[in-house]
Amino acid sequence: MKLILATGNKGKLREFKQMCEDEVTAFSDLLGEFEIVEDGETFAQNALIKARTIYEKLGSDYLVISDDSGISLPILDGAPGIYSARYAGEGVSDKDNLHKLIDAVKAKGLKRTPAYYTAAIAIVSKYGEYVVHGWMHGDVIDEARGEKGFGYDPMFIPAGLEKTLGELDDDVKSGISHRGQALELAKPIIQMLRRSDREGSY
Repeated sequence: MKLILATGNKGKLREFKQMCEDEVTAFSDLLGEFEIVEDGETFAQNALIKARTIYEKLGSDYLVISDDSGISLPILDGAPGIYSARYAGEGVSDKDNLHKLIDAVKAKGLKRTPAYYTAAIAIVSKYGEYVVHGWMHGDVIDEARGEKGFGYDPMFIPAGLEKTLGELDDDVKSGISHRGQALELAKPIIQMLRRSDREGSY
């Protein structure tokens, strides 16, 4: 089974390719670009919506993985949460979202406050559906530091560190990230499904 990533986000695709030992293809390489309506109420639901949509279009020869992730701030009652990608509105850029969250932190009169990232990875194939989660805790600050990563990375400092994700090298980030943790849980499932497919058993 070919491994397909159900995302159009170039940053996520780059991270998955770095972390996966298998060859990963973006769905857009096979189907072209199109929008998937993510109307779930949790990260897991949205990840499954994306993976199911692509799987239904491609068929049973493919194993589709999808990630839905975001950042949550307790001081903002968990926002942006599942709305992280469109926090500043529909069709906005990563920088628009980043600066809106920086402004929200400043509006609370804070220089630094706890936050955490959540990643849900959904796996859909002819053998069924699976979802795993990963988390990364730390703080957000009231400024952007660093040019690496994407999304809210320039304002997030992982617990135990003093640099933002925007300042950390990719190999350091992948070892601690929410997506990296979720992918470590997803890998054995992916390997099991592909092995079963090769052996014709499940």
